[in-house]
Amino acid sequence: MQTLPQTRDLVLVGGGHAHALVLLRWAMAPLAGARLTLIDPNPTAPYTGMLPGLIAGHYRAAELDMDLVALARHANARLILGRATGLDPEARQIEVAGRPPVAYDVASLDIGITSDLPALPGFAAHATAAKPLGGYAERWAAFTDAPPPEPRLTVLGAGVGGVELALAMQHRLPRARVTLVDRGEALPHLGAAARRHLLALLAARGIAVETGTEAVAVEPDAVRLADGRRLPSDFTLGAAGSRPQDWLAGTGLALTGGYVTVDPMLRSTSHPEVFAAGDCAHMAESPRPKAGVFAVRQAPVLHHNLRAALSGGAMRPFQPQRDYLKLISLGEREALADKWGLPLHGRAMWRLKDRIDRKFMRMFHTLPAMPAPALPAERSLGLAEALGEKPMCGGCGAKVGPEALRRALSALPPAATLALGAGDDAAVLELGGVRQVLATDHLRAVTEDPWLMARIAAVHALGDVWAMGARPQAALISLILPRMSEDLQGRTLAEIMAGLGSVLTDAGAAIAGGHTTQGAELTIGLTVTGIAGERILTKGGARPGEALIVTKPLGSGTLLAAEMQKRAPGRAVAALWPFLTQMQGAAAAILSPRASAMTDVTGFGLAGHLDEMLQAGGVAAEIDLASVPFYAGAEALAEAGVASTIAPANRAALLGRIAAPPGARTALLYDPQTAGGLLASVPMEDARSLVATLRGAGYTAAVIGRIRAPDGGPALQVHG
Repeated sequence: MQTLPQTRDLVLVGGGHAHALVLLRWAMAPLAGARLTLIDPNPTAPYTGMLPGLIAGHYRAAELDMDLVALARHANARLILGRATGLDPEARQIEVAGRPPVAYDVASLDIGITSDLPALPGFAAHATAAKPLGGYAERWAAFTDAPPPEPRLTVLGAGVGGVELALAMQHRLPRARVTLVDRGEALPHLGAAARRHLLALLAARGIAVETGTEAVAVEPDAVRLADGRRLPSDFTLGAAGSRPQDWLAGTGLALTGGYVTVDPMLRSTSHPEVFAAGDCAHMAESPRPKAGVFAVRQAPVLHHNLRAALSGGAMRPFQPQRDYLKLISLGEREALADKWGLPLHGRAMWRLKDRIDRKFMRMFHTLPAMPAPALPAERSLGLAEALGEKPMCGGCGAKVGPEALRRALSALPPAATLALGAGDDAAVLELGGVRQVLATDHLRAVTEDPWLMARIAAVHALGDVWAMGARPQAALISLILPRMSEDLQGRTLAEIMAGLGSVLTDAGAAIAGGHTTQGAELTIGLTVTGIAGERILTKGGARPGEALIVTKPLGSGTLLAAEMQKRAPGRAVAALWPFLTQMQGAAAAILSPRASAMTDVTGFGLAGHLDEMLQAGGVAAEIDLASVPFYAGAEALAEAGVASTIAPANRAALLGRIAAPPGARTALLYDPQTAGGLLASVPMEDARSLVATLRGAGYTAAVIGRIRAPDGGPALQVHG
């Protein structure tokens, strides 16, 4: 089947409400030839409308989280988990902290605003900004876990947002003494009747309102005011209006008050290939206050105009309403509605607000399954079974099963020129008295981010060299790129080579060359060499009585399979990436001097690779499931039946050789690991100190079992 090449890059910066809705629309009707990218530092984005309810304790955090990982997968977009720090409109690049710039043909900004007060002494160290919302919600949750007996709370800013949050915090902590501070008057932008009602409510609930003064310093336990007073404060919140993200000032875009100035089509008035929406945008012809309702209503127009910019179509203007319904939470399950100067309040208004908010969030919590293409009515026998019910996994989950691989390798002729021969982690060649290890590996992409995928592939391929105690030397690169235009090829190759180069350079290896081709999907392969020392570690050599150590958790295959199915929690996937890019060179250096056998845990899972060690050494082993580290979220997903493509073959290959209790933890022993950790057999007396050294070096290391002599039963006994 012919695939359509990608020819244009659309980059969405920020996972705000407008962009989240654009992604939903894009998923239903993607634009052929366009590559969509979302950049955001967080795997989830909170829905602002439900924040006061979260602070008050009416909602759980998960109820107002838009999962950007699942949403990006739904829209077939690449997600870059990084913080944008700049935009170069001349080079058409987005600068992202800690990685190469991301190129665009069309870009859109929806990065929100901040309510921090960097000029206020002590604010950064001792206060919390209400925006961005995620940090505030996390710090508030931590504070409410163990609050003082009579907590003192100070809110800097007495606008609608500050009042809402003051009421919410007092509801959550009824014994709290809350004070609102504002240099001007309280609630300046509300209708007169709504303002009177809210001021009366604040007075009735004992919330103090200090106006006509401002904070001049924030201390660990107090706020100092301009009039000389010192307000004791255990939790200080900044909600004093809003300000734009600092990095916009250096972009060269036309700005108004620091916000991106846009025309009615939501394009930058100075650079029409850049769009902006939500709170970070200033609508030049129809200015409006910063409110989430405008971001939501901009989304359909933004989606239409982004597609038009990419395809040469006609654009349409955004026409904001003059007034809008303000639904203000009152702490308890009550709300106040303000529009056209006619306030309504009570539990009925809360129910209306709750219904509107939950309806909005259902769009993100119930992402529809995208149907797979139907099979032809006339087809060969076994096609449906071979295709399976779920998409084929990437990474090591896409490997051929162990039995099929062993049968193929058994027919190979002996390699007379190899010092140790094939079949271990890497081949060993004798060259002029120097022993060189040689290994090769390649991975189908597990992420659409080429830079991140390149780093994962490099760490994965180097695992075989590290497992044999060798020092990485050189690498040949083999790349399959999806079909794309020459410009996009150049951009993608630049990101891949930067990712590969960063890992290989840190490992002490050089890129010696390679080969590229185009195909159906991104695949990155490396052939790596390493220089062996006097002692080469192999899978054989483990002795009864020794301890088994692993250096990384298990469960990456299950998490990656769930991510493809939009079932993995975004936070768990984001937490996985640092492990998959964690190099094992330092771990190998710690383990090699004492290990009798070592391998890396990859496609055949912990159980499969341990069994290779047992067969090579003619020994048996015991595993304590309670001691095995697992990635966050993996066990719950395994319990729900999620498994990688190769997991059934891994399990079948160990029939008769393993005795294990049923359950999710046992299932994860068969889970294929992409860029997995090392598995080493070491003297029992050294195990504790080795694990302590590994943990000090940043590894999630653990003793998970021991080697024992065979007893005629299954070679691998699992307890747990």
